[in-house]
Amino acid sequence: MTTLTGQQIADARLTGWVNLGDGLRTRVRTGDFATGLALVEAIGAVAEEVQHHPDLDLRYGHLDVRLVSHDAGGVTSRDVSLARAVGDLAARMGAELDGAAVQRFDLALDTPDRGSVQPFWRALLGYEDTPGQDDEVRDTAGGLPAVWFQESGSGEPRQRWHLDVWIDPSSVAGRVEAATAAGGTLVDDTAAPSFWVLADPEGNRSCLCTWQSRDPGADGPAS
Repeated sequence: MTTLTGQQIADARLTGWVNLGDGLRTRVRTGDFATGLALVEAIGAVAEEVQHHPDLDLRYGHLDVRLVSHDAGGVTSRDVSLARAVGDLAARMGAELDGAAVQRFDLALDTPDRGSVQPFWRALLGYEDTPGQDDEVRDTAGGLPAVWFQESGSGEPRQRWHLDVWIDPSSVAGRVEAATAAGGTLVDDTAAPSFWVLADPEGNRSCLCTWQSRDPGADGPAS
C-alpha cells in the first residue's frame, strides 16, 4: 500500500493520535489493569479480523498503542482505519486517548567516521541494521531506542552523543519554553518545523523533532 505523508495523516484528523515519525501513537488512559487487558483483547480481535497488527504496551492505568505498516515502510490507510477502530473500542470502555502524553527518542552519535564505529555499536547493543537506512541500527524487538550516526567534524572539543526527541507539533512551543525556563538555550531553529536544536546549561545539545517538513514516509534521523 502507498504510505501517507505527514500532511495526509494530519488531514485525517485522528482524535488523540500523534505522528512521531515511526508510526501513529496514542496512550489510552484505562484507569486500571483490568480495563486495559480487556481493551488489548478487543483490539486483538479487530487486528486479527483485518490482518493488521499494532504494537501494544500494557501498564497499570494505561495502554500505549503504535500503528505502522511495516510491509509498506510507513503509515498507510490501514493504520488510519485501525486507529479509528481503537478509538471506538476505547470509548465504549470509558477510556480516553491521550496522544499528547506520548513521545519517542532516538540516540544519535556525532562522528567523522561512521563506517568505523557503526559495526561496534551494532555488535555491542545486539542491534541490526535498519532496513532502507545505512546510517542507523535498531533493536530487533523494537523496545529500545534506535541509534543513528550523524556526520560531524573531527575538531575538539566536540559533543559525541545527542538525543532526538520526537513529539507532536502542538507540543513544541511548550516544551521549548519549559526547557529554556529550566536553564537551557534554544541554539538553532532554522530547520523548524522539522527540528529545533536546544542545549543544556553546559552546552550539551539535543533536538526536538516533528513530522513536519519531511519527505513522504520519512522515519529517519532529523538532525
